[in-house]
Amino acid sequence: MKLRSAMIFAAGRGERMRPLTDTTPKPLLRVGGKCLIEHHLEKLAAAGVRKVVINTSHLAEQFPATLGDGSRWNLAIHYSHEGAVPLETGGGIKHALPLLGAAPFIGVSADILSDYDYARLPAEPAGLAHLVMVANPDFHPRGDFWLDRDELNEAGHGERLTFGNIGVYRAELVAGEPATRFKLLPMFQRAMRAQRLHGERHDGYWRNLGTPRQLAEAGSSLPPGSR
Repeated sequence: MKLRSAMIFAAGRGERMRPLTDTTPKPLLRVGGKCLIEHHLEKLAAAGVRKVVINTSHLAEQFPATLGDGSRWNLAIHYSHEGAVPLETGGGIKHALPLLGAAPFIGVSADILSDYDYARLPAEPAGLAHLVMVANPDFHPRGDFWLDRDELNEAGHGERLTFGNIGVYRAELVAGEPATRFKLLPMFQRAMRAQRLHGERHDGYWRNLGTPRQLAEAGSSLPPGSR
């Protein structure tokens, strides 16, 4: 069984990437000869995904103009427009649920690059979500959560790692929340308390692209097959 649906988080303003993002949404900036978001579309299609929901806000009209309906990747792209103010990750998922459907789906931030194989993600996560964790980068040395075997916690059990912004989510994670702007962190914390948040460690290539310098550095260090 494969995951057939995915959501790419692309609605952020990209303040730290200015002035590049004054005229171009961050996910449409180019690295390795293609838009950031195209790296994810290619990898999702290769993993068997067929429907991708992209949430949009800042310069939203540029997404369909650049990516179209997804047919060039053998994907069906749907756009979840959030208006002038992005709804944060949690609110963005809640807003997109009618497009995503009831089955678990992949969620990935458009502004990362990695060599993680999306086909490895569990089609049926053991809990409410399954998160891909990475070693703590220089800009986030304290990490986010502890990973103890395959269970995530805030109690200090296992190894403290950083959420790599790749995961599988069940709609139940946010289904009971109001349709408003909210972050995912409180949902993760609630799931951890119920021992319903799981994950894995990825030790391969992973980069967060938040600034023009990080974008430039990534262009010269992409993993094989990303150009």
